[in-house]
Amino acid sequence: MANIGDYMSQEHRQCDEAFARAEDAVASGDWAAAQAAFEAFHGAMQRHFALEEEKLFPAFEEATGMSGAGPTQTMRIEHEQMRRLFEEMKQAALARESAQYLGLSETLLLLMQQHNIKEESMMYPMLDEALGSRAGELIAAC
Repeated sequence: MANIGDYMSQEHRQCDEAFARAEDAVASGDWAAAQAAFEAFHGAMQRHFALEEEKLFPAFEEATGMSGAGPTQTMRIEHEQMRRLFEEMKQAALARESAQYLGLSETLLLLMQQHNIKEESMMYPMLDEALGSRAGELIAAC
């Protein structure tokens, strides 16, 4: 049977790899590559957030009755924090401000690491427990 946690954790790894490519391109001053890599990273993150916010979290909330101040709300708040950093990083890349971009990426990296730990150690196991019978269907929808 498909496992939501495994699927979404793999998504984290793919997003992390895209993040690293963008950061490396900025650090090396290759702004064309940096722009393309950032757009790929940003797109991967937005897709990942959409999978959670539009498919998985609503299904979890419906199955458990936990919404509002529950764990999915915490994840959504952190997604918004990251979205604000994405916008600042995009502006720094457009302005070719490598120090600004790299400082923001350091902040984002810490936030992503903490967020991913919460999801992988708590949220995804909760999703698998609550939605295990629907895991294949939900992953296919992703």
